[in-house]
Amino acid sequence: MSRAASANRKTAETSIELSLDIDGAGTTDVSTGLPFFDHMLSQLGRHSGFDLRVAATGDLEIDAHHTVEDTGILLGTVLREALGDRAGVRRFASISVPLDEALVEIAVDLSGRPFLYYDVAFPGEKILGDPPFDPQLCEEFWRAFVNASAITLHVVGVRGQNTHHIIEASFKGVARVLRDAVRVEGGGIPSTKGTL
Repeated sequence: MSRAASANRKTAETSIELSLDIDGAGTTDVSTGLPFFDHMLSQLGRHSGFDLRVAATGDLEIDAHHTVEDTGILLGTVLREALGDRAGVRRFASISVPLDEALVEIAVDLSGRPFLYYDVAFPGEKILGDPPFDPQLCEEFWRAFVNASAITLHVVGVRGQNTHHIIEASFKGVARVLRDAVRVEGGGIPSTKGTL
């Protein structure tokens, strides 16, 4: 069974096309108009082993918020569709990921119940670029992603001084827990309820 899906989302603020193959090779093609966000989404695809293609345009002249949040919504929607009934998946995974001085802990449950616990502090600076990237948008991205995909995700910053390192460790960590949690280990639904 193919665990792949694609979708489009068009609003007055953004236009996004996205495709995802859970059982891919980590190949990415990402363009959102936000170079740092592109880099993070590429990390997400590469380290999860998912093939990920994102083509997004948005009202960046106003703010990056709409593009980041709507990309999270569409990525979560596509992941949920690609997972199907989640039969046989490992379901749970966790990891601690370092990036130089930064350390982030991540845990996931493909529970069918959307919940985000996000406790990550940043030194305060924006990521330089054209346009710059506001670190606060990461929480908005993960919340949108979690709500649309119906998963439980915990992202906890343990330590770090460099905003780039903290964010990148977060994206790589989420990628690795997703890679583990979607692994097929059996044939049934991993829940006493019989559904996720």
